[in-house]
Amino acid sequence: MLQKPSLRAVRGRLLWFVDDPAIAGARAYRYLDDGIMIIRNGMITAIGEHFAMERQMAPGIEMIDTGRHLVMPGFIDAHLHFPQTQVIASYAQGLIDWLNRFTFIEEQRFANPSHARKVAAFFVDALLRNGTTTAAVFGSVHPASAEAFFEAADQRNARMVAGKVMMDRNAPAPLLDTARQAYDETQELIGRWHGHGRQQVAIAPRFAITSTPEQLEAAGALMREHPDCLMMTHLSESRQEIETVASLFPEARDYTDVYDHFGLVGRNSLFGHCIHLGERERLRLAGAGAVAVHCPTSNLFLGSGLFDWQRARDSGMTVAIASDIGAGTSYSMLRTLGEAFKVQRLLGHTLDPFAAFHAVTLGNATALRLDQRIGSFAPGREADFVVLDAGATPEMAHRLERVTSLADELFLLMTMGDERAVRDTYVMGERFLALA
Repeated sequence: MLQKPSLRAVRGRLLWFVDDPAIAGARAYRYLDDGIMIIRNGMITAIGEHFAMERQMAPGIEMIDTGRHLVMPGFIDAHLHFPQTQVIASYAQGLIDWLNRFTFIEEQRFANPSHARKVAAFFVDALLRNGTTTAAVFGSVHPASAEAFFEAADQRNARMVAGKVMMDRNAPAPLLDTARQAYDETQELIGRWHGHGRQQVAIAPRFAITSTPEQLEAAGALMREHPDCLMMTHLSESRQEIETVASLFPEARDYTDVYDHFGLVGRNSLFGHCIHLGERERLRLAGAGAVAVHCPTSNLFLGSGLFDWQRARDSGMTVAIASDIGAGTSYSMLRTLGEAFKVQRLLGHTLDPFAAFHAVTLGNATALRLDQRIGSFAPGREADFVVLDAGATPEMAHRLERVTSLADELFLLMTMGDERAVRDTYVMGERFLALA
């Protein structure tokens, strides 16, 4: 028997972006105070004002009425590590100390497929509870970790990007692969999962400290062979890291040049952190269309430094934003935005609330080359969205009484909001209910 097509309408205050507010200003977003979005089989088919749309609705269509809550595209997290969920809030003296004392030990547990599956299920559910419907996720060096993550995401029909970490030196022996092994295992993952349902495989050398030149060359070969795959790694997170990379690659002009030498700098490249870049590096990343991923809670927690978003943008760089679990301290993109605002204030800049919410929706979708699928509301887009309650706590409700504009409401959400402000998350038009 053929399954009856799913057809429903979402009514509420709908907000989405069609451009970057830093470029287009108020023309960058669309806001319907009483809007209707029609969804058929998980895809948006129409959107508009309620009074105009109700004439187009089929009799008996299922209505999801969100009341006066704000409805936005699902949040997108551009950089995080699912094997690190149980080392969040581990006290350390900085990045390298944190990796050696906690992270590398924890990641060895992911050689066990059953452990990987358990954590992956928790992790994907945690993202969805926080309103994050898409993320760029590092596994461990074990291919079973990426398999477990993709299985969990596929079961929930969530669009995700992930890869197994490539790492063949300067880590405990149980976490090391080889250049050939990393290449072969990533190829196998691409063959099995890339384009399977809503899953995409990324090429993921951890960073230059833990990959030999041979492995970075293998990563570059994978990029050339799979031009529709993203590459994600780390760049210029801490001073100690930069010094170590300089000692390992003395012929390179700078840290970015290491990756550039192996063909890893391009439009599909996501570089986590990018705090301590020189001007040559900023211009090179900008010219290549590569993405700098700002991870504010992680940078503050480890004391790595303050990412200058304004300077990066002035250099022409594309900037994304991420939680960076588990050095990051919250799964919530609302809390991540709040910390990003504080970082920019310390640098003498600001982060406009419209720019902030563009960053975690259409901005990050564009950075992940997914803006034709997610990140905005338009016919033909996938219906991932979040329902936000700016009065979710007594303290927020108290503040909300004095809010008089949409900008104020967004700023309230990003400075006082967290997972409690996420009233509902929808994936392909279906309300999220945890499986784990």
